[in-house]
Amino acid sequence: MKAILAVLCTLSLLATPVLAQEKKAEKKAPSAAQKKQQERMRQCNREAGDKGLKGDERKRFMSSCLKG
Repeated sequence: MKAILAVLCTLSLLATPVLAQEKKAEKKAPSAAQKKQQERMRQCNREAGDKGLKGDERKRFMSSCLKG
């Protein structure tokens, strides 16, 4: 009985990475709208960094920047 349990545990541990890889392969490419939003985030983040904004000031800037 202990041997069967040990084998089942080993098999389940070996199967986990295989299942994780399958889920990664199913990951979809971002849509056009998502790409646009990501680019806007990069641009706003870059501007906030250039201005040296931190804390609440940065949050306010990012919020207004992302709204357009």
